[in-house]
Amino acid sequence: MGAIAAGICMAGAAIGASLGDGMVISKMLEGMARQPELSGQLRTNMFIGVGLIEAMPIIAFVVALLVMNK
Repeated sequence: MGAIAAGICMAGAAIGASLGDGMVISKMLEGMARQPELSGQLRTNMFIGVGLIEAMPIIAFVVALLVMNK
């Protein structure tokens, strides 16, 4: 049962992170199309946002390992 729970945990984290990354990147591209002069600032903020979003699957991986080893 622990392996199934770990798999569900990782699947949810992967789906959530991919949706979040897609939304952040699409909004950044939309902002760059509207205001090309802010592209550098938008890109910096996008990388920070993507980094924070990608932290979720890493934490979920640690939780999945803890659940499997319990």
